Amino acid sequence: MLPSLVSVALLLPVFRAAQGAVTVQHHWAGGFQGEACIPISKDLNGWKAHLVFQEDVKSLDAFVATVTKVSNREFRLENKDYNAVEHVGDKLCFTFIGHGDGDISPAATISIEGMNSPSGSGQTGSPAHTTQSAPTPAPNTGGGTATKNYASALGKSILFYDAQRSGKLPANNPIKWRGDSGLNDCVVGGWYDAGDHVKFGLPMASSTTLLLWSLYSFKDGYVKAGQLNNMYDMIKWPLDYFLKAWDPHKKELVVQIGDGLADHHFWGRPEDMTMARPCTKVNQQKKGSDIAAETAAALALGSITFKRKGDRNYASRLLTAAESLYSFAKNNRGVFRDDAFFYSSSGDRDELCEASMWLYRATGNRQYLQDANSTWVETAWAWALGWDDKKVACQELLYEETHNADYRRDVEGYFSSWLPGGTSQIPYTPCGLAWRSLWGANRYAGNSAFLALIAAEAGIGTLRYRKWAVEQINFILGDNKHDGGCFSYQIGYGSKYPLRPHHRAASCPDRPKPCTEAQLNDPKPSPQLLVGALVGGPLQSGEYKDDRLNYTLNEVATDYNSGFQGALAGIVHLELTKNLPPTVNKCPCKS
Repeated sequence: MLPSLVSVALLLPVFRAAQGAVTVQHHWAGGFQGEACIPISKDLNGWKAHLVFQEDVKSLDAFVATVTKVSNREFRLENKDYNAVEHVGDKLCFTFIGHGDGDISPAATISIEGMNSPSGSGQTGSPAHTTQSAPTPAPNTGGGTATKNYASALGKSILFYDAQRSGKLPANNPIKWRGDSGLNDCVVGGWYDAGDHVKFGLPMASSTTLLLWSLYSFKDGYVKAGQLNNMYDMIKWPLDYFLKAWDPHKKELVVQIGDGLADHHFWGRPEDMTMARPCTKVNQQKKGSDIAAETAAALALGSITFKRKGDRNYASRLLTAAESLYSFAKNNRGVFRDDAFFYSSSGDRDELCEASMWLYRATGNRQYLQDANSTWVETAWAWALGWDDKKVACQELLYEETHNADYRRDVEGYFSSWLPGGTSQIPYTPCGLAWRSLWGANRYAGNSAFLALIAAEAGIGTLRYRKWAVEQINFILGDNKHDGGCFSYQIGYGSKYPLRPHHRAASCPDRPKPCTEAQLNDPKPSPQLLVGALVGGPLQSGEYKDDRLNYTLNEVATDYNSGFQGALAGIVHLELTKNLPPTVNKCPCKS
């Protein structure tokens, strides 16, 4: 649906105030989502904004600010530590979610305290109420495509991972419709896998590794987006879980919590689960070197991340666990099999290679590099980059360290099968999404876009790979024709996006109202907005239906967002370094 445009104004307690915009992008029974964007006309070191509605609003969530309710119609928003500083010429843009009675779309105004007129006239009094349409976005360097706010999409993706948290939630939990859950699990914490409530070890570790890789390579993108501290906070959640899941004395790793079959027969909140939550472990008898190695990779990369951050004690704990877990995986080879085959890996060599490469970078111990070279002996092109297949990731990492031409040819061969022209084996949707699979088409395109940006940084296909990667992300964020065009497959980004993801918690109304299979079958939008989640994506034909029952196209998962988020960080890095390439999307968003 098109956004509901409300009165927009920037109200300052001074004369000649700068203009800004407030829009309500989506509204539903009991709530609405809006966005404010304010040009900064004075350097600020700390800010307070006042958001005033023309109707009563019960509560307000704004994830980039601390919110205080002043009255039923006014809310004060104060900066967080990471976004206190704003400079002249910047724009302060943020998304908010309001809660009220009924289906409301209230007009709103916003002001920033102390952002005085540059004339210094000191003239004060009642602020002028200006009403105008939201400004038409200027084109970016991407071939006429309407401007994409990649930094905003990056921040939203982090929020999706916060919505997937299991365990005792922290005081700064930004997802107000989520509460404590899984407190009796054999290992508390971690992420729920998708729209269900199982904690699957392989996709959780794989997602964590890709996300950490994006922070390793594109930290400046997170800084520019104002998301660095949020990213540290988010990524520590699974790392803490992995530390608890691995017992180096017993040589035992918890790799799954919950019964997938029983879980999938329950439609409700994770806070309301009553079914058994079996604890599945691998050890010297029950093999699982694929999951153990992937978890070791995440821990090793986490140790690099937090050492760079300055938290040497935590980094040391992560590295110690990574080395012992890798040793366990290396000496106890065998692929994990669960009874229901939800995430059955095709092998363990790619995970072992990936773990040894990150351990080499974490320690400088050349034995790990030798392990990686000896583990990865075949020259072959990967099918995709995903939770099961890390082949091309290993080849890229090995090339970066060795500059071996064989590894470079493997990476180039991979993209030869993905990019148009050449030896392309992958079909494309009419609007240009590289469509690898019916299951998670957006996931595979996002993962490959991330890897393309990584390879480009290493000097492989630099301009061509960057251009293709940005075009893939542009498609996902709106350069397509679904629903009349400008449809984002990331929930909460833009004005049109999925409203009915296959996600139990988001489908549930506020407690204490019950949540059952009635919510699964309810055709109305989900009561909770699952901000930042990337849905599976369209059919090869480009068709897509926003239907909660269609888990093939409308599932969300931690691994779906991982490479996509990494690509967003990479693109913000390109913006920052003025290397964003010209792009030509087939179906550019015009709004």
